[in-house]
Amino acid sequence: MKTPSIFALAGMAALLGTLLLAGCAHTQGRPNGVRISREEGKLRVEINGKLFTKYCYKDVPRPYFYPLLGPDELPMTRRWPVEDSTDEQHDHLHHRGLWYAHSSVNGLDFWTDGITNGGRIVHDKFLAIRSGRDSGLIRSADNWLAPDGSIVCTDRRTVRIYNRPDNQRLFDFEVTLQAPPDKPVMFGDDKDGAMAVRLPESMRLRHVDKPGDGHIVLSSGARDGETWGKRADWCDYYGPVQGKIVGVAIFDHPANLRHPTWWHVRDYGLFAANPFGVHHFENKPKGTGDFTLPAGQSVTFRYRFYLHEGDEQQARVAGEYQQYIRTQTP
Repeated sequence: MKTPSIFALAGMAALLGTLLLAGCAHTQGRPNGVRISREEGKLRVEINGKLFTKYCYKDVPRPYFYPLLGPDELPMTRRWPVEDSTDEQHDHLHHRGLWYAHSSVNGLDFWTDGITNGGRIVHDKFLAIRSGRDSGLIRSADNWLAPDGSIVCTDRRTVRIYNRPDNQRLFDFEVTLQAPPDKPVMFGDDKDGAMAVRLPESMRLRHVDKPGDGHIVLSSGARDGETWGKRADWCDYYGPVQGKIVGVAIFDHPANLRHPTWWHVRDYGLFAANPFGVHHFENKPKGTGDFTLPAGQSVTFRYRFYLHEGDEQQARVAGEYQQYIRTQTP
């Protein structure tokens, strides 16, 4: 066997080096992973170079995510009131994208806009912003303020966005509510709360004067009109967006207070997990769902959002929930 000359070896090495450099350049030039960047009053979240969502936190009644883009970059949130639109119902000004709030916190309403007993959830600071190949992270701190500017409670939020290998979108939302050191905080028994998203008009179960093309299903098997105010591990709301069936599933973590949660899921596209509104959901005495957080103590809620193609069967929502509870620890 003939031994290659030193010149041949040098040529092979040069060729290999060229190929490696080309490969590295190609990898560096290709958008990859979850990238989080700052804009004025917002964080921009991209997955593999494509917009996924923006976190809007400045000069707003409460922080929210908008838009929320699902499979094939289809919009999964109503445009109004963040954007002007003529083909959507202009109801519930406070339903902006995806948000966390509650309508009764020490008697103040942090859910509704423009009322006399309304509070504001004000962004304080970011504790961490991290991009990554497999996931991105946003960790922030917020103050829940009374009309006079005093702090009712605070929260710490952790949102982790995953880079899925398929066309689905997946992210976790964790919020820790903290009572001040000198006074308790009471989360009142009311239906309007807490982990919420407002879906596109085309996904509605019902329009004002006619049935819609959307559907709602719970892990319990309840469907459509039987789902409001019921308890379940997860809820999925799916329907057409620009001619394609897509859905949003919310998973309630088993460690959450009063799991499985009640679902404040409306036929017009409001979709919320609410552990407090027992009076409304189960027609029990007012105050049954009150929860008092002692002074200086905290409570944490964890949810996963799964934005998928198809209905709950095609998207294997039940299997995704089992995967969630296997991999997440309190």
